[in-house]
Amino acid sequence: METLSIRTREREEMLDITGPLRALIRANGWNDGLLLLHCPHTTGAVTVNEGADPDVARDMVINLRKLVPQRGDYHHAEGNSDAHIKSSLLGCDQTLMIEGGDIRLGTWQKVFFCEFDGPRSRSLWVKFVGGR
Repeated sequence: METLSIRTREREEMLDITGPLRALIRANGWNDGLLLLHCPHTTGAVTVNEGADPDVARDMVINLRKLVPQRGDYHHAEGNSDAHIKSSLLGCDQTLMIEGGDIRLGTWQKVFFCEFDGPRSRSLWVKFVGGR
């Protein structure tokens, strides 16, 4: 298992991690198989979505904030209940296909780490299953 270190700058943001994942794939010589991604943080998530237009990530963050506001009827004492809910909505895992030493993504797709309680130093666990 590898760990991808991520540093977030905002309380809520979506960081494109496609490049660092591709670099990790190349550095390890992973060729054909599956790349398993797991976010071990209860206020973060990992997702695949459009990365060509940065307004998509912005729209997602803004509208998730509207769907699950920071202040609400929450009992969790740390003040980040909204972040836990957003993490669960998007999910902490992704499975990506690796073919020919690269991630198989659609034309506009990128892989994003989603921060909902930053800024923080985060980790993404990465496991390759397949052949070199």
